Amino acid sequence: MKDLAERALNVAALRGAGYADVRVVERRQEQLQVRNGRLEALAQREDAGFGVRVLADGAWGFAASARLTAADVERVAALAVQIARASARVRTEGVQLGAPFVARGQYRTPMAQDPFARPLDEKVALLLAADAAMRQVPGVTVTRASAEFIRERKLFASSEGSLVEQEIIESGAGLEAIAVQGDEIQQRSYPNSFGRQQGTAGYEYVEAMDLVGNAPRVAEQAVQLLSAKPCPPDQLATVILDATQVALQVHESCGHAVELDRVFGEEASYAGTSFLTVDTLGALRYGSQHVTITADATLPTGLGTFGYDDEGVPAQRVALVEQGRFVGYLTSRETAARLGQRSNGCMRADSWAHLPLIRMTNINLELGDWRLADLIADTDDGLYMETNRSWSIDDRRLSFQFGTEIAWEIRGGKLGAMVKNATYAGVTPRFWASCDAVCGRDDWHVWGVTNCGKGQPPQVAHVGHGAAPARFRNVRVGLLR
Repeated sequence: MKDLAERALNVAALRGAGYADVRVVERRQEQLQVRNGRLEALAQREDAGFGVRVLADGAWGFAASARLTAADVERVAALAVQIARASARVRTEGVQLGAPFVARGQYRTPMAQDPFARPLDEKVALLLAADAAMRQVPGVTVTRASAEFIRERKLFASSEGSLVEQEIIESGAGLEAIAVQGDEIQQRSYPNSFGRQQGTAGYEYVEAMDLVGNAPRVAEQAVQLLSAKPCPPDQLATVILDATQVALQVHESCGHAVELDRVFGEEASYAGTSFLTVDTLGALRYGSQHVTITADATLPTGLGTFGYDDEGVPAQRVALVEQGRFVGYLTSRETAARLGQRSNGCMRADSWAHLPLIRMTNINLELGDWRLADLIADTDDGLYMETNRSWSIDDRRLSFQFGTEIAWEIRGGKLGAMVKNATYAGVTPRFWASCDAVCGRDDWHVWGVTNCGKGQPPQVAHVGHGAAPARFRNVRVGLLR
């Protein structure tokens, strides 16, 4: 890897690049899915390649290849410079990266058990056992259990002298139970929605989920939802969101909104812009005093955790919202320089074949001081909503509507009847301004999102969110029946 990277940088310099960097990446992935008692899918993939990014005549050029040979490294590096010069002919202003930056080091995901060292039949047996436990529940129609494991080894080198090597490990698993009655379908998921919960950790992360132990409850709730009360129609209510739903709320209404390339209009044609324009930095009241949100790429098990981003910038923790006041963006070297700042390390690509983009790391709602049981007891009337089912938000990240898989009435400080098809809607600053309580360490967890899309051509990132249950007053609920 080092020899190939050095050759790429040398060729780029000889062809006239003022700056160049190269990423060499090897990736291994294993996916398993069990459905209704049978192994439905098993995929094992390996790929490797490299990408060269250069600045020439004030414009970016990028090229990549899966052929890890000296000849192709030279070809690709020369092509990247050629593309940059072609791009320069139509640029409106030159790219500035700020002061030169040098990083050297290594990073490896901490883990106790290498997931790829565990026997395949053992992993399949765990999923089959969890699936079987769900199928024991009368009335359940479809059961699924899945797992995914990833190892990514990559080297980054730049013409400024950076050289970093990393090995990132991910492990994840989850359950889904679906119950059908006539034309009605209800679903419950564990530990998170959309297939699984995932983190940067070893196989111990999956074992800690206790899939088999939680399987009966998941299936029972799916069946119970068929006869549950519908969500009250179109009214204002006090809402307590569980940690998984708070995590997605943070993701959609804060994480994407603070991506500085989006603010500058570089994502407008695909993923939208942002209401958090540069003039709002340090001035806008984003939420209540209970709302502090950080970006932390050093958080254990987070899917946005690494040693260095794909520009070689070290992982770091930065403030985005401090006690309700908007104070920071997610940045790259280029976008940070436009604000007179240094990058806070948020550039990542989903493969060697893609340009890095500003992506979320671990975007976290910081701890409050409540316990969930006490927060429910302190709420006279409302809804407790759990596990995301649907989401919709406008291009500027302002108006949104979310649905959850399950909810419960809160009456007199106690959980009451189960509620199905629960939805809530709001406008981002007003919604976060209505937050009057956040739970603490005992209820706080780092949740993984494995389907975050951005860019053209589209890229999918894995990002994390630390979150605990939180309470919001005067929220509009029940817009969908």
